[in-house]
Amino acid sequence: MIAGLILCASLTAVDGDTVKCDGQNMRLLGEGVPFVSGIDTPEIGSHAKFMKERKLALIAKGRLKELLAEKGLRIVLSGAVDKTPTHRPLVNIYRTNGEEIGKKLLKEGFAKTWSTKQRNDWCD
Repeated sequence: MIAGLILCASLTAVDGDTVKCDGQNMRLLGEGVPFVSGIDTPEIGSHAKFMKERKLALIAKGRLKELLAEKGLRIVLSGAVDKTPTHRPLVNIYRTNGEEIGKKLLKEGFAKTWSTKQRNDWCD
């Protein structure tokens, strides 16, 4: 996959850190480095460990949905795909003011920093 800008006719929130661009799931990086750092949000549905995590996931998804409704978003492919079976492209999405959406979710408390060295616990 080549890094670069992409256009989406349809951009929706799948969960707090995954978007769907014209049917293709993409994972938010939050300006992280592929396979080293990024953002993490609570798991949704059956992937959640506890009811609290499910509730937090729906809140994070709702905030991402609000941010995706803004006009003029710029989606930048990192050139890498995640290591899940679906190989989601890793992306950064920038608002018109230059702020990256994943970093905004971190700042607002809807996401936590992700790294290969730790697993986030959403139920503490």
